[in-house]
Amino acid sequence: MDLKALGCVVVLPIQILYYIVKATVCWFLPSRRRDLTGDVVLITGGGRGIGRHLAKEFAVRGAKKLILWGRTEKCLKEACEEIALMGTECHYFVCDVANREEVYEQAKVVREKVGDVTILVNNAAVVHGKSLLDSDDDALLKSQHINTMGQFWTTKAFLPRMLELQNGHVVCINSILSLSPIPGAIDYCTSKASSLAFMESLTLGLLDCPGVGCTTVLPFHTNTEMFQGMRVRFPQLFPPLKPEVVAQKTVDAVRTNTAFVYLPWTMHALVILKSMLPQSALEEIHKFSGSYTCMNTFKGRT
Repeated sequence: MDLKALGCVVVLPIQILYYIVKATVCWFLPSRRRDLTGDVVLITGGGRGIGRHLAKEFAVRGAKKLILWGRTEKCLKEACEEIALMGTECHYFVCDVANREEVYEQAKVVREKVGDVTILVNNAAVVHGKSLLDSDDDALLKSQHINTMGQFWTTKAFLPRMLELQNGHVVCINSILSLSPIPGAIDYCTSKASSLAFMESLTLGLLDCPGVGCTTVLPFHTNTEMFQGMRVRFPQLFPPLKPEVVAQKTVDAVRTNTAFVYLPWTMHALVILKSMLPQSALEEIHKFSGSYTCMNTFKGRT
């Protein structure tokens, strides 16, 4: 090993310690927040659920323009009208993020009619709530195409311009199930795990790109129509999150350029436990929490 490499090995622990101390200090101090007044925000799956609440939250925080993408025009139109009444310019476009050509085509339309997107929120997702053997093949493919591949297409469509402008942010509304899967939602858990890997790689890849950042939000079970019927064993101990809270925390993370957000904060313990405990202990935790049976009453979006 040459002297330069040896020096890097010696300095690395000091650098790690420095950033740990820095992050700890910054946690107690007010951080600088991004001004959203010049931002054009595009939200996939923006017609309902978390996406709709995100649109309202960005509008409240002063975003210049909002663009909603989704597959159901009725929901998009209602959400768009609601945002417009709040005094924020809002546009909607029917777009299925699973369709690559449609994403690229609608991205061109957005640039021509509205302008350059500076904040992209990949929120669109579906869940079928069945075991592997009970799942239809087309339904499984649909989950992967929307929940995972859709992010590839939207990010490829808008990221290049963000890099040119040196101004942009890519957001992913993921799920804690990407780290702690449950039975009965194998399509969703798998697609979200892939989505998380995508965002981890993208976040690292943009470290040397000034003005462009990433945020990945990993919420616990959220009380939306998409997960209607899902039941946890101890709702008082593990209450479902409110979508408006997820929206607030997401926008705050974008403004502070926070890379990863676990909701609630106690989910950090899950990550630590999973890296330390044997599989048998993790299985007991799943049994205790009722995650083995929480999808038995799942109904989903009607």
